[in-house]
Amino acid sequence: MKKLQIPVGISDFTKIREQGYYYVDKTGLISELLEDIAEVTLITRPRRFGKTMGMSMLANFFDIRKDSQAMFEGLEISKNEALCSEWMNQWPVLFVSFKDIDGLTFASAKGMLLERLANLFKAHRYLTLSERIDPDDAKIFKKLSDLVNGHPTDAMLKTAISLLMQMMRDHYGKPVILLIDEYDVPIAKASANGYYAEMLEIIRGMLSTALK
Repeated sequence: MKKLQIPVGISDFTKIREQGYYYVDKTGLISELLEDIAEVTLITRPRRFGKTMGMSMLANFFDIRKDSQAMFEGLEISKNEALCSEWMNQWPVLFVSFKDIDGLTFASAKGMLLERLANLFKAHRYLTLSERIDPDDAKIFKKLSDLVNGHPTDAMLKTAISLLMQMMRDHYGKPVILLIDEYDVPIAKASANGYYAEMLEIIRGMLSTALK
């Protein structure tokens, strides 16, 4: 009997599928979400329930920069050919995780947030080469992606996600699917370490502008 590879501690859908780990098929979630599309969907579940894995699955299914047909082959969602034709790899996707945004001081946590955003922007560096992008947006993009010399303002931080979404929308000519994981971590850590008000101002502005 072949030994099962259990993906303990692995929440990357691509890694699980490509490396043959045991996977409990949860792709039915995709069709459930698409049956009644909402502007914003909040999924709240206990820790270790599989939220990150679920969002990784959604990102791989929708992302226009990927070719995920082989990855979803044999899974429940692949039986719905019409839905897959309309949605699989047809939409720009922005997957943001606030996991590990932590620090004993606000400056430390803000530094981690800046690094996370810089890496996110670097992953979409192709946008700066697009002729459809506003030159002013491109300048702010470069500030947010440059950890050494960028020095973005707090206002830039608060609108960082919405800016990246706008640039993706301009480039692809399609609405952007935004997936946010561990959105509450920076606030929880700030509350525990005494800089709740400062972090709340940044995160509230960031999520408010993005979700609008």
